[in-house]
Amino acid sequence: MGSEGMTQLAAERARPGPARVPAMAVLQYHLVGYRRTWRGGVLSSFLLPALTVLGFGVGVGAFVDQGVDGVSYLEWIVGGLLASTALQVAIAESTWPVYSSLQWTKIYFAQYAAPLRVADILAGQLAFVLFRVLTSAAAFLLVTGVLGALRSPWAVLALPVAALLGLAVAAPTFAYAATASSDSWLALLFRFAVIPMTLFAGVFFPVESLPVGLRWLAYATPLWHAVDLSRAATLGTAPVWSVTGHLLYLAAWAVGGWLLAHRALRRRLVV
Repeated sequence: MGSEGMTQLAAERARPGPARVPAMAVLQYHLVGYRRTWRGGVLSSFLLPALTVLGFGVGVGAFVDQGVDGVSYLEWIVGGLLASTALQVAIAESTWPVYSSLQWTKIYFAQYAAPLRVADILAGQLAFVLFRVLTSAAAFLLVTGVLGALRSPWAVLALPVAALLGLAVAAPTFAYAATASSDSWLALLFRFAVIPMTLFAGVFFPVESLPVGLRWLAYATPLWHAVDLSRAATLGTAPVWSVTGHLLYLAAWAVGGWLLAHRALRRRLVV
């Protein structure tokens, strides 16, 4: 590291820490903004899960007469759809909002001048993503419970799984959005990562039915690990793989993503 980098690092470390300007201030900023817009998403938060469950679980399930693994297709698919919902919410909240705060509105630059540390800005943003993931997952769980698609009270454990998945994908997505040169790169992320992951990570059919090569690609995605855990929770059965292994893998994605996101944001803010 050169002398300029050392000077920048020393300057950042000398900035006021959480005792004066905590990351909660960033979370509060996002919550205040969300308080003015949440009504627009209430209908979709409940209607979309209901339509999704009915469309896939009941509609497609009518053609799956034997069910999957001894349970109806409707009950089998719920865990995967819940994890998929958490994934999409986490990535949606970590792409254009992050890119906008750096390129268009310059919110992060204003927050850094407040002064806030890079870690505070990142932690506050991810805390808001976690809030959005949990509220969306809870709404999905409530709707599926009303529709009678939950087989076990252990289904509530799908909420912390959704939260961990949210962090596992939001942190690296934050890093990606912070380094994107154009918002077109964000659309490519959905087209070539989110959609294929949703289709082939065990949400709609067992991964074991895929060819071996594609199967291992599915295993490498964070979504499949969350799907396996969520499905086990909603069905009240043991997951296909180790619970500890799943949690450690998702945690590794979250920690690695945090490091990448912190580095990317620091490069943009620390001049």
